[in-house]
Amino acid sequence: MQHLVFTFALLSFLALATEAGDWCYQSQFTCDHQCNTPDKWNHANSDCAGSYQSPINVVTRKTLVDERLTPFKFTNYQQIFKGYIKNNGHSVQVEVPHLSTISEGGLSTAYKAVQFHLHWGKNGGPGSEHTIDGEQYPMELHIVHMKHHYTDLSTALADSEGVAVLGFFYEKSNSANRKYDPIINSIQKIQAAGGNTSLQAVSLAQLILPEQNLTSFYRYKGSLTTPGCTQSVVWTLFENPIPLSSEQLRAFSNLKFHDGKSMVDNFRPLQPLNGRQVFRSGATVALASTALLMAALASSLGMSQLN
Repeated sequence: MQHLVFTFALLSFLALATEAGDWCYQSQFTCDHQCNTPDKWNHANSDCAGSYQSPINVVTRKTLVDERLTPFKFTNYQQIFKGYIKNNGHSVQVEVPHLSTISEGGLSTAYKAVQFHLHWGKNGGPGSEHTIDGEQYPMELHIVHMKHHYTDLSTALADSEGVAVLGFFYEKSNSANRKYDPIINSIQKIQAAGGNTSLQAVSLAQLILPEQNLTSFYRYKGSLTTPGCTQSVVWTLFENPIPLSSEQLRAFSNLKFHDGKSMVDNFRPLQPLNGRQVFRSGATVALASTALLMAALASSLGMSQLN
């Protein structure tokens, strides 16, 4: 009898453990599939209930200029590489050779690229994780980096600032962005979860905007946006969006979650700031604008005195 009780207790524990790990997005929840939606991700990992979670809504009027947020230095971002693109059951992900690095931009050290993945809505509808003044973009790219001296992401996540993620928004364009052809062509081959295929030669630089368009950005301290929600991420959100056509954006909605449902709305809801400060770059621009304004005022006063 005791053996039966122990067996039942063990099975119950295993069932609960399995349920706890079965996290999902709200778009996956049905009566037949009652997984842990974002409001219950703390059941999958307690860190998801932390005080410094991501994503957030950036209220631009409440951001503070930080003069340390100088333009980034992108090293080897132009480097062409071949790899694999995978449908991991909740997004598409590409592992990146640890050759491309970022530095400056207010970072304490250099960080090397590890992988990139995306979050999107439904058929090109709102789907970014972060929002700016309440505006949700169709899609968001995350290029994940770790401090240059670490060899794996799990070790980097144990460092309170071990990971730096660059976030890029997308906007609908009237014409296709041909630089994204390798990505769009590949995802048509990995619609089922677990699918992976070789990726045509690509560089990180071709997926983002030219460096001169990447000087305006926001910075805050946050977390991973999926379980385990580790609070070790230095976030950078670039202001200028990347253009993609409606057809290119819709292509991502043809992918499938691990449960077979259409992979749509794979974004985490906004998280509270809990007293965190969001900073912005552009101190030089702001000072220049002030100087121009003062010069204009001085000139105007001089003219009025002459009159």
